[in-house]
Amino acid sequence: MDAVTHFVNDTVEYYKWSLSIADKRVENWPMMSSPFPTLGFSCLYLLFLWAGPRYMQDRQPYTLRKTLIVYNFSMVVLNFYIAKELLLASRAAGYSYLCQPVTYSKDVNEVRIASALWWYYISKGVEFLDTVFFILRKKFTQVSFLHVYHHCTMFILWWIGIKWVPGGQSFFGATINSSIHVLMYGYYGLAALGPQMQKYLWWKKYLTIIQMIQFHVTIGHAGHSLYSGCPFPAWMQWALIGYAVTFIILFANFYYHAYRRKPSSSQKTGKAVTNGKAVSNGHSKVEEEQEQEEESKKRQKKGRAKRE
Repeated sequence: MDAVTHFVNDTVEYYKWSLSIADKRVENWPMMSSPFPTLGFSCLYLLFLWAGPRYMQDRQPYTLRKTLIVYNFSMVVLNFYIAKELLLASRAAGYSYLCQPVTYSKDVNEVRIASALWWYYISKGVEFLDTVFFILRKKFTQVSFLHVYHHCTMFILWWIGIKWVPGGQSFFGATINSSIHVLMYGYYGLAALGPQMQKYLWWKKYLTIIQMIQFHVTIGHAGHSLYSGCPFPAWMQWALIGYAVTFIILFANFYYHAYRRKPSSSQKTGKAVTNGKAVSNGHSKVEEEQEQEEESKKRQKKGRAKRE
């Protein structure tokens, strides 16, 4: 029992010490004073993963077409803003793309970068809605391990990033990822518009490839920083490399099953993917979904006609 008490006390003391070296510029920003709001939202997300399918089990799926259109194009705007702010502010601050330590100053460009990174962290919380929409539409198979792993970890890890290193090397990965998300959510927004957009959505496969390239670039960038002795926290660089490796493995598995494995006869009709990351989260097929929705409506109409 004494060992447990000492461990708890040491943990509390370490947490207090870690807060003493956190970035003072962000401590009063929304969600940043304590990890508990972030952990709380993450726990609610996991609770919904358990309760949502049970709630929807005996209910008709929601269509949410207009909601998805608004959501996806709103995410395009948000990610474009983040990428634009990070790119312009990092250039104005004279950032190096190979080695950039964190500068905890109140310089206008440094604060601008920290603010953009905070919005990037917030966007990872907003992306929990990807899963919510899947479950409300009864697309349970789309909530894969990759999907849940991506959402659960990114929100928490970026709280840590904003709390201690909202600048420096942190801008690099966020700039690339938010730029890719502009393309991805643009794709999902177009797909949600309906089957008339099908002929313009031939580039789904290349979104997955871009994502995989992103993770290799991330590993190379972090590895170069470690090799060159860049004055950025080494433990964060090692953690980033390990994290990227897990995504490469999971994405490679997704890519193989989605594009390389010989499809069965029922899968040979190439269908586009809509809201949610077939690239990073796994998303459903537009035409298939719309056909199912139309069939559901027809069944409901027939049921009403018979009752009448």
